[in-house]
Amino acid sequence: MKKAVIVAFDKFTDVDIFLPWDLLNRVKFRDKEFQVKIVGTEISHKSVCGLDLTTHGLIEECNDADFVFFGSGPGTRNVIKDNSYLERFKLNPQTQIIGSMCSGALIIAALGHLKGLSATTYPTAFEALRNYDVEVIEDTHLVTHGNIGTAAGCLAAVDLIGWAVEKMYDTKVKEDIIASVLPIGQGQVCIYP
Repeated sequence: MKKAVIVAFDKFTDVDIFLPWDLLNRVKFRDKEFQVKIVGTEISHKSVCGLDLTTHGLIEECNDADFVFFGSGPGTRNVIKDNSYLERFKLNPQTQIIGSMCSGALIIAALGHLKGLSATTYPTAFEALRNYDVEVIEDTHLVTHGNIGTAAGCLAAVDLIGWAVEKMYDTKVKEDIIASVLPIGQGQVCIYP
């Protein structure tokens, strides 16, 4: 059984959690045993727009997940300064797929997994990411190195999740998931029963 976890925290960007949640749950139409969970440090976290989100578990679930996804938002600037928060992650990019949306790249960098690599993030986080010895790619929406992927611009989550799904499954599953959210006339497919 494969498992994907989406990491939430206070002041997360709504679309950066809910779009990946939706896309990853579409995998269940191909693999009924696939698990998707939203995890955090609390029972619930409040988004930057004020929405309360109930979590499914604690961030320690990231440590045995096949795919770990870090969303973005102003809250990233708080968690990257919290050593007790960061120490709860025991991620292994050799065996796990790790991805981030926009300023979520700061969390991956604070965990030490982007040192010496290139990555992308939202423009307001370019300088902060450079402070982690990361080459910031400002003109592309998806940068990958092995099992680590960073994306910039909320709708880039479609490509980032597609990349992760292809790594976990195959190109056909990825293409079906992506096609299921395309606008009518752009190659969409129906994967729902």
